[in-house]
Amino acid sequence: MRTFTIRETSQRILNPFTPEKLATLGDALHLRAGQTILDLACGKGELLCTWARDHGTAGVGVDVNPVNTQAASARAAQLGVADRLTFIEANAVGFVADTPVDVAACIGATWIGDGVAGTVELLRRSVRPDGLLLIGEPFWRLDPPDLETVHGCWASSKEDFRSLPDLVRLFGELGWDLVEMVLADQDSWDRYSASQWFNIRTWLDANPEHELAAQLREELTTAPVRYVRYGREYLGWGVFALKQR
Repeated sequence: MRTFTIRETSQRILNPFTPEKLATLGDALHLRAGQTILDLACGKGELLCTWARDHGTAGVGVDVNPVNTQAASARAAQLGVADRLTFIEANAVGFVADTPVDVAACIGATWIGDGVAGTVELLRRSVRPDGLLLIGEPFWRLDPPDLETVHGCWASSKEDFRSLPDLVRLFGELGWDLVEMVLADQDSWDRYSASQWFNIRTWLDANPEHELAAQLREELTTAPVRYVRYGREYLGWGVFALKQR
């Protein structure tokens, strides 16, 4: 967790979305004042905070990292929406809202349900019958030609991710209609990945003798080439809005 915190020091959105794409998603969902949102593995809470500001929504964010929940609470206060948002430091695995919500989200952390299908089922337990699920998930932009490419995209096997058509097909097989989506592009991937290199280098300059310095020095040496050779070309990511059939 410490290395994640270092990489993400300056980041408010902990996935390959820009603020503009996050705003586009909020607009696309036709959110209304008073609607409630549950965000599991919410990171620093930027989705909940900016949508509360822009659309008048309320909600709860759950994240296991206290650095994230503290940053989320500070951001809510900064935007003047702290009275409508609650951030809980807890493992999101198995978390179900006490009261059904209008939108249940897991943006890029489907490990909490052991994959897409399990996460869809977990979110279903918190959402109203006519509500929305939001799933953020990687997919293969291009078919990886070999295992080296797969590993270069932070995967252990090709089966770790689906193609975009296969991912959309899976939603239907699970009994959900895909009603909206906003996809990352290479520019938003650049902002997510490259800003982490700056964070790592800043930390290394300030902590050259730290026990994590050698690990992060190696990462900074190899990560940029790995990203531009593999991740930028082969790996996609998006947020998918689902309604139950």
